[in-house]
Amino acid sequence: MYYIKKRIEVSGSHYLTLDYESKCAGLHGHNWYITVFCKNDVLDGNGMVVDFTEVKRLVKGKMDHKNLNEMFDFNPTAENIARWICDNVPFCYRVEVEESFGNTAVYERD
Repeated sequence: MYYIKKRIEVSGSHYLTLDYESKCAGLHGHNWYITVFCKNDVLDGNGMVVDFTEVKRLVKGKMDHKNLNEMFDFNPTAENIARWICDNVPFCYRVEVEESFGNTAVYERD
């Protein structure tokens, strides 16, 4: 099995729709640190699981310097963002989304 890991920094804003009062319901921003893990038992014709540049394009190209509520059709929690990335990056099986120091959500495909 071949594995790659790509760490990306993304600046973006969002607000959360919650069923309780929270300061996160107001528009605010983060410097998100996102780690994408991919694996495959074969390499492509270039000798890669997936090109690191493609992973960056798919994640940073969608999210960087954007209001995430305008980019996604779901409540942009760190957990939901991790799932979206995992679903949209080829061969991805795990994503870690750190929205602030000490606050990390992880999505891992079974």
